[in-house]
Amino acid sequence: MLRDSHTGEPLEAGLDEAGRGCLAGPVFAAAVILPPDFAPHYLNDSKQMTARRRELMREEICQEAVAWAVAEASPEEIASINIAQASYLAMHRAVAQLAVVPTHLLVDGNRFRAHATLPHTCIIGGDGLYRNIAAASVLAKTFRDERMTELAAQYPHYGWEQNAGYPTARHRAAIREFGPTVHHRMGFRLL
Repeated sequence: MLRDSHTGEPLEAGLDEAGRGCLAGPVFAAAVILPPDFAPHYLNDSKQMTARRRELMREEICQEAVAWAVAEASPEEIASINIAQASYLAMHRAVAQLAVVPTHLLVDGNRFRAHATLPHTCIIGGDGLYRNIAAASVLAKTFRDERMTELAAQYPHYGWEQNAGYPTARHRAAIREFGPTVHHRMGFRLL
């Protein structure tokens, strides 16, 4: 059973990202503030959920959350500042878009670039421990997958609708055959 909060503060926001290890596409991040009574049975780390379950949970989170926001950092930004800094940038953008100002940021992982005014706590494996981080995990993953499916329609050779830009054999074979696109992360080892 996931915990509802780390600090006990009602406006604690969970933060997570998706797409950090991809060869193509933006990195997405989400920030979510949940009501204290939000405890759906199937909420979990998005990697532990089926695509269908994630979509259903996304709908429920968007309807029930006190506040939520999703943001991204582009492949150009990733190339310019590196993937870790781009992930933090996307998280900061998501926090800035929240309709309610959180009192604390609960971040999945072991590092974070401190926010100018909000305290934070990093939790390794937090998406499997806290509801607000798990909810952020679901939103970041589903919104990113949706974007990669849209891009797959424009660039059908790479299989992004299935691999979401991750380094699968099919994706790498397509890079070998067709070359990289403007959406590929040129600072990454593509082959």
